[in-house]
Amino acid sequence: MTLLDAKEGEVYTIKDITADDEELQSFLFSLGCYSGEPITVVSHLKGGCVVSIKDGRYNIDTDLAQAISI
Repeated sequence: MTLLDAKEGEVYTIKDITADDEELQSFLFSLGCYSGEPITVVSHLKGGCVVSIKDGRYNIDTDLAQAISI
């Protein structure tokens, strides 16, 4: 299941990040988005979704949301 399949407002745990791009994985890690970390989808948008990780909210595009398994 990916972030695109998540229900708004529910807390999920990140299981895996499946991105081929090392730079993308490094960026997500800097946001606090890594395996075992809780994540909440605040809202779904046309081009992706808004997520809450730790104390921050981020707009994640569709490709990035598909790379994050929950």
